[in-house]
Amino acid sequence: MSAPAPLLGPGRAWPLGANCDASGVNIAVFSAHAESIELCAFDAAGQRELWRRALPSRSGDVWHGHVDGAAPGFVYALRAHGAWRPEAGHRFDANRLLLDPYAREIAGDVGAGLKARVVAPLGGDGEPRPFTPLAETLLYELHVKGFTRAHPGVPEALRGSYAGLASEAAIDHLQRLGVSAVSLLPVQQRVDEERLVRLGLTNYWGYNTIGYFAVEPRLASGAGGATPREEFRAMVRRLHAAGIEVILDVVFNHTAESDESGPTLAFRGLDNASYYRLRRDAPALYENPSGCGNALDLRHPRVLQLVMDALRYWAGEMRVDGFRFDLAPVLAREPEAFDANAAFFRALAQEPALAGLKLIAEPWDVGEGGYRLGEFPRGWLEWNDRFRDATRAFWLGHATTRGEFAQRLAASADVFDTREREPSASVNYVVAHDGFTLRDLVSYERRHNEANGEANRDGHAHNLSRNGGVEGDTDDAAINALRGRLQRALLATLLLAQGTPLLCAGDELGHTQHGNNNAYCQDNASSWIDWPRADAALLDFTARLIALRRQLQPLGDRWHRGLPTGAGHIDLDWLQADGTALAEADWRDPERRVLAARIGAPRGSAPLLLLCNGEAEDRSFTLPAGRWKRLLDSAVATSATDAGSVFDGVCPLPAHAIVLLVAV
Repeated sequence: MSAPAPLLGPGRAWPLGANCDASGVNIAVFSAHAESIELCAFDAAGQRELWRRALPSRSGDVWHGHVDGAAPGFVYALRAHGAWRPEAGHRFDANRLLLDPYAREIAGDVGAGLKARVVAPLGGDGEPRPFTPLAETLLYELHVKGFTRAHPGVPEALRGSYAGLASEAAIDHLQRLGVSAVSLLPVQQRVDEERLVRLGLTNYWGYNTIGYFAVEPRLASGAGGATPREEFRAMVRRLHAAGIEVILDVVFNHTAESDESGPTLAFRGLDNASYYRLRRDAPALYENPSGCGNALDLRHPRVLQLVMDALRYWAGEMRVDGFRFDLAPVLAREPEAFDANAAFFRALAQEPALAGLKLIAEPWDVGEGGYRLGEFPRGWLEWNDRFRDATRAFWLGHATTRGEFAQRLAASADVFDTREREPSASVNYVVAHDGFTLRDLVSYERRHNEANGEANRDGHAHNLSRNGGVEGDTDDAAINALRGRLQRALLATLLLAQGTPLLCAGDELGHTQHGNNNAYCQDNASSWIDWPRADAALLDFTARLIALRRQLQPLGDRWHRGLPTGAGHIDLDWLQADGTALAEADWRDPERRVLAARIGAPRGSAPLLLLCNGEAEDRSFTLPAGRWKRLLDSAVATSATDAGSVFDGVCPLPAHAIVLLVAV
């Protein structure tokens, strides 16, 4: 230490973290069980410690002090003094440098200790947002780096960054598709697990958060001298100007400190017994409903405050439009089981800063009773894996029924309508970041994850996939034609179904990960979208599907009751190939995969007929009375041959295809 400490005044206990005022920087840190907290100041690079002083004041469970004369750029870390008693849940070690959990910017590295750098607010909380209605929402899940890292239309210096996502080429693609919101894989600052570092890999997806208020710097280009915060904020502003919302995938279920053998970086060293869920029978060990070694304990009011403060920060200062909560049931276990009236939900419901934003749950964790699809509060959206599995099974030849498929097409009313939720609550997806890409789903029957260094044991083994006769790439024209047809049928199901669709970036382009269905650690060309080899016909087909959805909203945004509409049509009924209604036994028949949804006057337009043939043979479908014009045939890749024909009486229904008709 080589510099005298400045005057350290008592300061105040709020807000938590480091906050600038006219005369310096106020530091406030929560720890209910520490005996004292030291503030350690460093040089601008975070390499050399300049001075160390105990925070002079304590108000309740908050330690605080005011560093006179400090300003944005001030770099600091913490040391917490207290008992080392793991058997009682306490793991204090004053020899360890600790990161302030409220750090807006992080300096240093894990080896030398992480430090916080004080920053000035960005301002601009009043900037407008798109506020896209749920009925018009199309979520597009992407990885900031992987989306543009290999895009030739993005300036090379910006590829793979926030600025790259804000580039003209990237936004042109999003607008051409008709995307209303990008759902970004985690952008809060992460660290890489020690095992991955030893293997020369990284936690590419980012589900290993250490800084809940800090922008991940590895996703920034630094163009124009902008900090990662500034570059991220400029990206949001640019996407908003294009009418596109920004949803963040947030990981509040666990931290990067892992289990009791993991690194002590921040939370564990500041107050292990408060921040984490510890086993009642053995407080030296962690409850692990996240499957990642630990779980934050939102039953504690200060931990809940941390989450809420972070959400307010990203929604306010960073201007994002919503959040997708990873392993969301972990956040609502009170005391141990999931509780739909948990403090977490009540806090969110009354928070003005989050009003009107989109809240999306991954509605399962790996703990006991962790699968909670449909049980989140009204107003929430939930990833619907039952839609994923039924859609894959129907088209790819696995066990299912027409009844199950029809339920999923109609927003899973058995899951959501019975709990007084809206159809939009069902986030429908066939493919997400976690699993096969769409192309790989129809090209591989087994995972091929050897590159992950876990002897191909990681990732899902039950994929409901189909390879068409050859594992992986092939020159067989017939197999490739089948794969193309299956991809289009899966996309048509996703984008014409009722509910909120989520499209995984690259699936409209034929992106492949060569059979790796858990590419979380593959920061390389296997994960980056290969734009030069994009499937242009599949892109055109997907954009046309999205335009049809936007124009027609085939199944609408209200529940169907099988009753007459104002135009005299039934709002929704189901038919089989001979034009008759399905009997009870037909719904449960595991062999037949031909059915149609007759939709009466959606949005006041003419009735629609959605024909589905999941079988391997072409069929003829007996149409309801009248003349019907074909709008889409997923069996063909281009619009020139599938649209415009008019049918009366019978319509050909190709194998592995969806046909959309409108009454003339």
